[in-house]
Amino acid sequence: MGSRQGARGRRATSVAALLAAALTASLAAGCASGQDDGRGRPASAAGSARASVLAVKIDNVRAARPQTGLSAADVVYAEQVEGGLSRLMAVYATRLPKTVGPVRSARESDLELLAQFDRPTFAFSGAQSKLLPVIDKAAVRARPPDTAPDAYVRDTDRPAPHNLYLRPDRLLSSTPGADALTTGFRFGAAPEGGRATASQTVRYPAARYTFTWSPGRERWLIAMDGKAAVTTDGGRMAAATVVVQEVKVRESVYHDFLGNKTPFTETVGSGKARVLRDGRAYDVRWKRPKATDGTTFTTEDGKPMPFRRGQVWVVFTKAP
Repeated sequence: MGSRQGARGRRATSVAALLAAALTASLAAGCASGQDDGRGRPASAAGSARASVLAVKIDNVRAARPQTGLSAADVVYAEQVEGGLSRLMAVYATRLPKTVGPVRSARESDLELLAQFDRPTFAFSGAQSKLLPVIDKAAVRARPPDTAPDAYVRDTDRPAPHNLYLRPDRLLSSTPGADALTTGFRFGAAPEGGRATASQTVRYPAARYTFTWSPGRERWLIAMDGKAAVTTDGGRMAAATVVVQEVKVRESVYHDFLGNKTPFTETVGSGKARVLRDGRAYDVRWKRPKATDGTTFTTEDGKPMPFRRGQVWVVFTKAP
């Protein structure tokens, strides 16, 4: 699809230049059907091989910003990792960007989170050695660089390890479509209630997110660690709906090379959450009975909580 420039001895240019030489234009956006997302929906007519979402683990330390390709994601999950920092997982179904990154390593929590999808294609840079066999046995199509080398490129204008980028069209030939988003989310008109909210901040020990409502854009503008979050290809990051989901966070059996235990974010179970949409905040309950289920959100009167159509951010935070 594109020329394979950037041989080892050749100096890499910026990510944008690599893309222009190596990639085709972005794949067309799939049309959202307007129906609920759920496990009971029929499979895509394209067949099981094309009904799989693409999930990419994305670096989120300061040295990794600005990221690339996040604005095209249907869902972005944020979770705590070692040292109180955060990492992102972007899920793509209706659009595939030209490139995504920087790509970083997988965590045990990712496998539980991804079990809601039908064998998703999972792109990541690697994993702790003891976790790799677990990933191999999981119900995902694991596609790290050693199994799909042509799908990745390094940008030497950035320092390693914050310079690995994915070319999604090397992993998926087309977008799987909205039916592949078996998240359990519902979309529709805003319910009554809620309270007017200008901004919401979520803090981790060494990271923080702030979501500020923009009436002009009708989106929640995103800031990370006190600075406006932007992408190299899509400008200011903004979400249509933000979910601040309270979950159990415990130590996993894995750790980094410094011995810091990896947090395990439990996304199966139930608890409280706050949904931000249309400049208002709604206190809701979430429920995910088992890993293969999506997550449902209900209002105080037990009715489904509809999200605004557009990109959804789910920020997992430790329940008090």
